[in-house]
Amino acid sequence: MIWNRRTWMPLGAISGFLAVAIGAFAAHGIADQQAKEWLKTGATYQFMHTMATLACATFMNVGARGARHAPAFFLAGIVLFSGSLYAMALGAPRVLGAVTPFGGLAFMIGWAVLADRAFRAPALDQA
Repeated sequence: MIWNRRTWMPLGAISGFLAVAIGAFAAHGIADQQAKEWLKTGATYQFMHTMATLACATFMNVGARGARHAPAFFLAGIVLFSGSLYAMALGAPRVLGAVTPFGGLAFMIGWAVLADRAFRAPALDQA
């Protein structure tokens, strides 16, 4: 699979759709307050990192080609961080919460990769 804008844009769009759907489910379909909080937190982080994934396509378009690596970390973070919260909200054992920090770490690595690649991008304002 080629990791470029044509890969990240559809995956980001699907992730955005799911974040909205899960957020709506949390707001209207869950009575348990702890489960509601887990879903809300997971959806919030999923949506933020969905937007970051889509922003990477813009960075790639302006010359920061290495930004194509950051969405892999963002999407892995969504699966690990948000996914573990979603699973616990839906009844999975709380021990699954041990996975959540690894998702947070993936998010941070994605941001670090994106920052590094943005600094290394060609200076377009000097044209």
